[in-house]
Amino acid sequence: MNKKKIENLQSLSTKVREHIINMSADGGCFIGASLSCADLIVYLYSEFLNISPSNLTDPERDYLFLSKGHDVPALYGTLAEFGFIERNRLQNHLSTDDNIYWHPNRTIPGVEFHSGSLGHLPSVAIGVAMDCKMKKQTNRVVVIVGDGEMNEGTFWEALLVANAYKLDNLIILIDRNHFQANIRTEDLIPLESLEKKMEAFNCNVNRINGHDFEEINAAFTGIKSGTGKINVIIADTIRGKGLPSIEARADRWFCNFTREETNALLGELHGEVKANLESETLIVR
Repeated sequence: MNKKKIENLQSLSTKVREHIINMSADGGCFIGASLSCADLIVYLYSEFLNISPSNLTDPERDYLFLSKGHDVPALYGTLAEFGFIERNRLQNHLSTDDNIYWHPNRTIPGVEFHSGSLGHLPSVAIGVAMDCKMKKQTNRVVVIVGDGEMNEGTFWEALLVANAYKLDNLIILIDRNHFQANIRTEDLIPLESLEKKMEAFNCNVNRINGHDFEEINAAFTGIKSGTGKINVIIADTIRGKGLPSIEARADRWFCNFTREETNALLGELHGEVKANLESETLIVR
């Protein structure tokens, strides 16, 4: 991947992060996890997936399922940048006049499936991947999961089924930001070693830096067809990536910032001084 391509992807990711920051005011959003997966979603729509506003009804297009549905601001922002929805529609976030909400809604062009109850979309993606296989189509099916939702038994049951049907057209992308809500995953229910667990389910496994576009590109372009194995990419990410004032903070997962704070965060995103944040943090147990 050449330098110009990487710069273009970084610029686009910055625009998506701007959208996410703006959606963290006037009711708030799950900003931390949205920022952690922004680079991954931008790459998928820019370089990998055969999905566009013009082919949404094409049965041979690719599919993206966002299982960690609370990260939908990253998806909304990407869809806006790629012309699926108008950019100014993002201003309707949480408005009763629109469906731009805290979780994906299929009435929004480009959203494949509702998600909010964590751990369930791998099963939906498997159904689509099986259908594509039965029709002898070449669609690629990507499902993005959070590391926290891997505590759901349905995730591991889905792996068993995907392995049984040799769904090598399925790609499971794990956003490994090491947090579940406001606690570290390894302090709650440890997940490591993820590579060994995935390999035990007969998956092709690759672990990468989820903010390095060269590594992301190498992982996706290196996927081979006809292996009979599920493809798993574990992307190590930083929750709150791009905003040093909230990066990897347990208490800044859901944020409802003031407009003054979001303006300061936009400046921080572009290299200005760290924002002074006084809005209330959210802790649950």
